[in-house]
Amino acid sequence: MPAECLPLCERLVKAPALSDPAVAQARLADFQGAAAQDAALFEIAAVSALLAGIADHSAYLWKLATADRARLARLLTTAPDDALSACLDALVAALPNAPNEADAMRLLRRAKQEVALLVALADLGGAWTPQNVMAALTQSADIFVAGALDFILRDEQASGRLHLRNPAEPAEGCSLIVLALGKHGAGELNYSSDTDLIILFDPAGTTAAHLAEAATAFVKMARRLVKILQERTADGYVLRVDLRLRPDPGSTAIAISTPAAFFYYESFGQNWERAAMIKARPVAGDLALGEAFLAQLTPFIWRRYFDYAAIADIHAMKRQIHAVRGHAEIAVAGHDLKLGRGGIREIEFFVQTQQLIYGGRRPSLRGRATLPMLAQLHEQGLIGAEARDELTAAYLHLRTLEHRLQMIADEQTQRLPADAGVLARFANFCGYPTVDAFSADLMRHFERVAEHYARLFETAPALSVATGSLVFTGVSDDPDTLETLRKLGFKRPELAAETIRGWHFGRRAGVSSERAREVLTELVPALLGAFSETADPDAALTAFDQALAQRSAAVELLSILRSNANLRKLFADLLGSAPRLADIIIRRPHVLDSMIDPALLTAPLGDADFDARLLRVLAAPAAVEDMLDGLRDFKQEESFLIGLRLLTGTLAPSVAGEAYSALAASLVRAALRAVIGDFETRFGKIPLGRCVVLGMGKLGSREMTAASDLDLILIYDFDGESPESDGAEALHATRYYTRLSQRLISSLTVATRRGGLYEVDMRLRPSGRQGPVATQLKSFVDYQLKDAETWEHMALTRARVIAGDASLAAEVEAAREKILTRPPRSGLRKDVADMRRLVAKEKGEGNGLDLKYAAGGQIDLDFLAQYLCLRHAHRAPMLLKVAPADILASAGALGLLAPDKTESLLAAHRLYAHITQVLRTILESNVPLAQAGEAVKHRLAAAMSLPSFGQLEADLAESEARVRAIFNAVVG
Repeated sequence: MPAECLPLCERLVKAPALSDPAVAQARLADFQGAAAQDAALFEIAAVSALLAGIADHSAYLWKLATADRARLARLLTTAPDDALSACLDALVAALPNAPNEADAMRLLRRAKQEVALLVALADLGGAWTPQNVMAALTQSADIFVAGALDFILRDEQASGRLHLRNPAEPAEGCSLIVLALGKHGAGELNYSSDTDLIILFDPAGTTAAHLAEAATAFVKMARRLVKILQERTADGYVLRVDLRLRPDPGSTAIAISTPAAFFYYESFGQNWERAAMIKARPVAGDLALGEAFLAQLTPFIWRRYFDYAAIADIHAMKRQIHAVRGHAEIAVAGHDLKLGRGGIREIEFFVQTQQLIYGGRRPSLRGRATLPMLAQLHEQGLIGAEARDELTAAYLHLRTLEHRLQMIADEQTQRLPADAGVLARFANFCGYPTVDAFSADLMRHFERVAEHYARLFETAPALSVATGSLVFTGVSDDPDTLETLRKLGFKRPELAAETIRGWHFGRRAGVSSERAREVLTELVPALLGAFSETADPDAALTAFDQALAQRSAAVELLSILRSNANLRKLFADLLGSAPRLADIIIRRPHVLDSMIDPALLTAPLGDADFDARLLRVLAAPAAVEDMLDGLRDFKQEESFLIGLRLLTGTLAPSVAGEAYSALAASLVRAALRAVIGDFETRFGKIPLGRCVVLGMGKLGSREMTAASDLDLILIYDFDGESPESDGAEALHATRYYTRLSQRLISSLTVATRRGGLYEVDMRLRPSGRQGPVATQLKSFVDYQLKDAETWEHMALTRARVIAGDASLAAEVEAAREKILTRPPRSGLRKDVADMRRLVAKEKGEGNGLDLKYAAGGQIDLDFLAQYLCLRHAHRAPMLLKVAPADILASAGALGLLAPDKTESLLAAHRLYAHITQVLRTILESNVPLAQAGEAVKHRLAAAMSLPSFGQLEADLAESEARVRAIFNAVVG
């Protein structure tokens, strides 16, 4: 009779060595004494030795063995292959007749108990090879999953919730697919493993077509399947189920439609998912549909070209092997047989890596199982015979030890005992007389695996930082990576890891392309290292995540950051503490190009300097759209550099205000020249026609910030005797300059493909919104002398010509001086005080952090300076300055303000200007200071050379109180 046909009791050739013979023999004697009818069987030497070993080492197996003596006797007296078939056939026959879910669960769990006992007896007794053990466990799992699903399908049919094509064979055409991955899919399941499943449904299938809400129905069935398999009852459990290998598990249901899954893999699939899908196998549901789905995925899994571009990602998967801290070095005590160096995962990755690289062109390398593929790699000439043989031997040895570990207590573990005494007992359980012999064999296998594996990855790039490894492949947290993130300063490492895994899943628009994710794989360690040097690494990471969500493509930015460490460090710093500048980089990565040229960081910032640089940018003739884009590119780059120089301390806040204003004036001049040129081509010139642009507000006073808009007035003049333009399409001067003004505004405000340039406010023109957008000089002067209100004269104190005809500019300036040096109107003081109260009523003044509107804030300073100018300029023309600080300084020099009050006002102005410049550089204008993040507040305090933001608040409150007191004393 062939050996495989002999009963198990006659095939036993070995047993575990005993660690505590007295206890083991006592337990065995008690058992044998109570089993009179099978006494002879249990007294067979091989059977007795095997049972003693179980009694000594595994409470779990001893409980299974002694719980049902008849079952134990039946298994020992039957050929193990036949016993397995009988057990599974009985389950398949019984499940269709189970009256309810509880009975079905009981049948499955009792079958699982019998399989677990049979496999342990055959394995420990040497009747089965490791291959036999893995095949039996996989075959059983297939039956368990398929049987459970078939029960659910029948039950749903019986309840009227489902319409099956063939109730006798419920899986046939059921529209549902269960794929097994990992060791289950490969036919290599271990003793106490979980099963990695992906549950799919075909929304166009026959069964799905009869469902009103197919997705909801299949998700409910998936939940039932998981419950039936893994819920613990009095009879135990069947299988632990892991559904996290499905597409993007953090944002998808547990049952996914096949079109959605296919779209995911085609669009966002990662290399580790390609490796996982190598082992995918339909095990339940519509098997033919499952095979068709996998066939459709072939181009995703198996690339037709040699996929060396994926090596960086594969190397990241390799780093996952060291997920459990302390296993980067080879050891025995406490080592992880699966994840540690030289372990099972390294053998699997050794095979899968080469399958991914070469399998596209070599179909024979597309198998699921590890050992056949090792042999095939040798057949293909990709590895030598020594690698094949040593890795095969190591794989079988390690898998055997893995089974032994899990047999002790039915635990899903691969970690060897760290305690010396427990390790010695485990060595006995594995059949070794001493722990030294056990360790020597194991170390030999570990070292051979590690050596072959190291050769495969000896040129791979490191995906780590100095403080530790960083691994974000897969769907679960790597403990070593979490520890590294903590060392890097992340307060919420789990959230950080989940965020980065989301990038690899393509959850953000900026990394939806495969190329972006490839660059990201190499960039992430260095980027996290840069984030760690910021004040708030978590905030920097969150800001970058939001940026990736907002951008449709981020390859350019990621590539720049990958290639330049200094830019990476700068970007990381800006993300957390200067989000506005960071957003500019994200939207327009090319602004970083300017950082590479040191000369640009020291470039002069005067009007003539900006004019010269802008002239070079616009030198080549171009279409209007290109000219507008050129203006916007220039503004973004120059504004970015001003802000950067301000934040790095190489530019004083007052100089930054002058620079932003000079930049704006230069852009207005360029836009005006372009518009005039276009008008002259189309409409001709107005005889003796001239125009200027008057800059008002912060542009006029040279105090603009990065976020300022433009307050403009266009003034023109012409020969009243010849008011028509001389072009083919003649226009009257009034209409000519009105349309020219409108075109100028449009050129400054319209959003092109490069975005907008400035917001423009024309409300300071005569008569405000009711007045014409362009004003003739005489009308302007007459209005200001006769009809203008006090607030309009206050605004005029900050006016200056920034563009246009030089001769008209001189006339406008002379007119301004004439208007402002008239004796003050009666009621001036009351007008200014009333206006301040009106502003307070409309905007509020109680928020001390609102630098503009707070009581004693910037408005108080501006109104005070304007009042002094209007009140005293008729006798002191030196007050005709455009900047409030210059007016206040002049007022102090003239004795109009006491020295101590002058100094208090100027100190407050410096403080407010400094804070405002930094704040508007780092934050968007719609974000109040009170709502700024801690990193922003920290940067702001540091910019003021203060120890904390709290101290800054205190200094502000003190300054505002002094300013308000002076304002009340002078204005009322």
